[in-house]
This record gives sequence, structure tokens and C-alpha cells, in this order.
Amino acid sequence: MLKVAVVGMGGIGNIHASCHRNNPTAELVAVCDVIKAKADEAGEKHDCEVFYSLAEVLDAHPDIDIVDVTTGGNENGSWHYEPTMQALRAGKNVLVEKPISNDINQAREMVKLATEKNLYLGCNLNHTFTKPADEAKALSDEGKLGEPIYCLHRMGFPGGESTYPGPATNANFEGFRYAHVKAFLAHPFSIMRYFCGDIVKVQAFMGQPGFRRHANDPMVSINSIHVLFANGTVGYLFSQRGDATMGLGGWWSVEVGGSKGTFCIENCVEKLTFYPTPGAEGAAAPEKLKLGQSPAPVVTDTGETDFQLTFQNRIDAFLEDVDHAVPKDQLRASGRDALATLEYTWAAIESYEQDGIVIRPHPLPPEARRPE
Repeated sequence: MLKVAVVGMGGIGNIHASCHRNNPTAELVAVCDVIKAKADEAGEKHDCEVFYSLAEVLDAHPDIDIVDVTTGGNENGSWHYEPTMQALRAGKNVLVEKPISNDINQAREMVKLATEKNLYLGCNLNHTFTKPADEAKALSDEGKLGEPIYCLHRMGFPGGESTYPGPATNANFEGFRYAHVKAFLAHPFSIMRYFCGDIVKVQAFMGQPGFRRHANDPMVSINSIHVLFANGTVGYLFSQRGDATMGLGGWWSVEVGGSKGTFCIENCVEKLTFYPTPGAEGAAAPEKLKLGQSPAPVVTDTGETDFQLTFQNRIDAFLEDVDHAVPKDQLRASGRDALATLEYTWAAIESYEQDGIVIRPHPLPPEARRPE
């Protein structure tokens, strides 16, 4: 049984706590928040001990296996560093919410310390923990895509001019120009890297719709990012924060095309469509297709519409990896993976600030490969 403490009892923290309680390999022994009322309410809700600092948790429960860090902070990440480092220094495995940090140097330190301590550091990059993502990855691993050629990803809350509430007034986002970029791009970059590998070049153009400019909103909410992967695949990411309502694929879609086939996932958890290329196994012969016509696709509708399922799936995977003592370089959605998304985010910001020049992301640390 893995003993778990959750630190930071806002909405996400309570979701994580419930997920741990739902997993038979975990025992939620403590919840913690510096705001006493939040901690007390969570303790009553989840029927576990309550603490108001991580130091108190570690003193009372030296046998804890996992500290789950769900604090927020500026740009949803500035309060991740301190509890993560404190837990790692105490010899505890850590699962941290995304983004791993809002500061690239802090993120690098977190990953470095986890490696030095030979501990698990995972991140809640939960968008890959879905049935469509599993099936799409299987298609790729089985060679049904062939040589990867392109990756297109769109992600953004549905909205528009009539739903715009005005500049952000919560402390985490108010006045932070890159709050959306830092808090949001971890997910789409993790998806693109999951299917196509490391990104080696980034070019970004960003901006705002007129209604944000007229409201003197500082947030850069529209992100148009062109990337090149190490394997030669080209990619494009479009991200927005409720500035428009996207069409095909819904609020979340990714399409990866190769020399033998293409897949598209819609609304993250809902639908996978596979399009074999003309002449591929099971597809129509090219001469039987009219100009511009594609072979019949294979559609898998999962019947799921609840995005919240991804939290349970992701936390179950982390608990399974720790419980089975998988090699650190095989940890799913690791801290290193999360660092990669932040390196790409930093490269995108640098490109934007330099009028769209091409930026090479900072190299990732070598993967830890040591006898377990």
C-alpha cells in the first residue's frame, strides 16, 4: 500500500485526493493546506488527517511514499517548486500538477534533484491518459501511420466576444502577460511530443483579439506555433483562451499524418478516426478514388464525454508505476517530460518576443538510466 499526502486543497487538490482514495493501491493519509479552512474541509471530506504545512506532514508521517503537489500560484505554477523540492529532499516521490513550474530554472532544478535522489517525479499531464490516445499510440507503434509527416494540434476553451468576462481578476493570472501561455501550453506540447518525439525548433506568433486589447487586457491569449521535431516531422499548434469557438474536432483535437495513414482525436476523450492512405492495407486502391477523395475512415467513438476521467486515469498510472518500481526513465508523464513542455513554452515566448525568429529549445538533461 502506497501512503499518499496531498498538498494544496483547492479544486484540483480535492480531485486528486478523491482519485487516490479510489485506487486500491493507495492510502490517503493526509491533506495539507496553508489555509486552515481549506485543509479542515478537505480532511473531513476525505476522512484523513489534516496539516497546515508540509513539514508537519513529513514529521508526523515519515513513512509516506508519495507527496502529491497540487498548489497553484502565479500562472498556476509558482507554488510548485518549494513543496516539490522539500518532498524530494525528504526522500519522497512526487506527483506535481502542471505546469511543473512557471519558472524554467526552477523546473530544471526539480528534475535534477529527482534524478540525483533516484526518486519518481511525475507531472499531471493527463491528456495522454485516454482511450483514443492509447489506440492512436498503438496505431503508430504497429506501423500503420508509416513515416510520420505532420502533427496538427488545436486546443482552446469555446468562447468569443460575447462571453469575454474582461481581464482576469484572480491573483494567479491578473497582470501576467504570459499566464495563458505558461499555464496552458504544457498540455498541447505534451500531446505533440507524446506522438512525434522531441521538438528541436520553435517559431511563434502570438496576440490578442480586439476585444481584449480594448479592455487593456495584458494576456497574450492567441498562440500560433510552428515546430520541427527531431525526426523531421513538422507540426503546428493553435491555442486560444475562450477567444473563439473552434469547429471540427471541438475544443481539443490532434491530427497526426504519416505515409501510410492519419489519425485524428476529437475532444480529447471522445473520438478517434483513422484514415488509411490510398493503397494501404485495407484501404481502397488509388485508381478507384475520384480526385480528392479519401479512403473510408475507421471511426472509434468511445462513448465518453467526461474529461474528468483523465485525472483518475493519470493518477492510477503514476501509482502503478511507483508500485511496480518501473525504471525511472520509463515513468509515464515524468518530470522530464513536463520540463520538455516548459522548454518549448520558453522557446515560443522567446520567438514571439523576437518577432517570430526560429528558436532551438534548451536541451533536456540526459535520461536517468541506472541499475534499479
